[in-house]
Amino acid sequence: MMQTATKPQPEAESQPVDGELSLPVVPLEDSRERQVELLRLLWGRRGLFLRTATIGLVISTLIAFLIPKSYISTTRLMPPDTQSTTGVAMMAAFAAKGGGGLGSVASDLFGLKSTGALFIGILRSQTSQDRLIHQFDLRKVYGTRLVIDARTKLNENTSISEDRKSGIITISVTDCNPQRAAALANAYVDELNSLVVDLSTSSAHRERVFLEERLKVVKQDLDDASNQLAQFSSNNNTLDIQQEGKAMLDAAANLANQLVAAQSQLEGLRQIYTDNNPRVRSLSAHVAELRRELGKLSGVNNKPGGSADPPPGSSGGMPYPSIRNLPLLGVKYADYYRHTKIQETVYELLTEQYELAKVEEAKETPSVKLLDPARIPEKKSSPPRLLIMFLGTFIVLCACVAGVIGSATWQAADPQDPRKILAQEVVATLKARMP
Repeated sequence: MMQTATKPQPEAESQPVDGELSLPVVPLEDSRERQVELLRLLWGRRGLFLRTATIGLVISTLIAFLIPKSYISTTRLMPPDTQSTTGVAMMAAFAAKGGGGLGSVASDLFGLKSTGALFIGILRSQTSQDRLIHQFDLRKVYGTRLVIDARTKLNENTSISEDRKSGIITISVTDCNPQRAAALANAYVDELNSLVVDLSTSSAHRERVFLEERLKVVKQDLDDASNQLAQFSSNNNTLDIQQEGKAMLDAAANLANQLVAAQSQLEGLRQIYTDNNPRVRSLSAHVAELRRELGKLSGVNNKPGGSADPPPGSSGGMPYPSIRNLPLLGVKYADYYRHTKIQETVYELLTEQYELAKVEEAKETPSVKLLDPARIPEKKSSPPRLLIMFLGTFIVLCACVAGVIGSATWQAADPQDPRKILAQEVVATLKARMP
């Protein structure tokens, strides 16, 4: 048989360039032949590629639809007010708005930060996050047992940022439940309001807290003084000593006038009639009654051979104190009444100052102004199912192509190739050590 003479292939030559060896030059004909062989190999396995692409599409579709949906709810806050009457606070406001120059220098010197950064720090604090975790029972929602794990998950699902130019604070919460996502975003704003008020360290806040404590003490003192005055008035049958004294003096003067007139009339009748006369006896009884009533008002026992005067504080069976006891009762009543009025005046003054302190605290406390409240999202934010399907199919197809090319290259390699022998030894060692 005749053997066809094979044309020797030109070997790749290396030519020195500037004293160095260049890479071997592959002939153009060999490169084209290899490309044709590679395309022929891929075309021959087109059925495998089609089946692999179908399997990859099915698996990617399952994965895309098994991933739970996520929703993002966003709320935005207006830049907080940084107005204050102190020079340092004015410098802080200038530093917060300037962003550089003298403002940044003042911020570095005085250690002041913008109120927006302070708000973000409060929102990221453990106190704020723990309140939200307990409010929405996020340990059960996230499937965690420890609070720290739930806090980490909440921190991952929450994005808080501040726009450098406008100062608007954006709070975005991601959750698989759209209603819970909106509720969490709004709860962040509520917690910020609560913590800003609770943690305020302004002078107006300290004054308001002090006045609040003083009001409690003064209110207790006022109640005690009012109870003592009421108890004294109840025990001594007094309501207003001055008014009662004036009324009693008027009544005593009226009785004294009646007594003088009755005595004059009785003396006139005695000059005409005897003591057994009915008119004399009647008028004598009237005079005795007037003396007895006048004695009760004055607190003097006018009965012949009677007992001594009633002790101070005793009304002698009357529904009101006697004139003789009025000075002593008046002093005690005035003492109780003065103490009650003092406590009442102090309470009124403290109440007025307390209301003013609350107004000043509201002015100095940075206000949280809601720009856009969080609403229930209508569209999901993730997963991108079409992207997952196409990307998964493409990755599986590329892996199949790489496997086919690698298998063909492995089979075409020389069995005595050291690289192939090394690869076989590595695979054999791994297989031997596998359980």
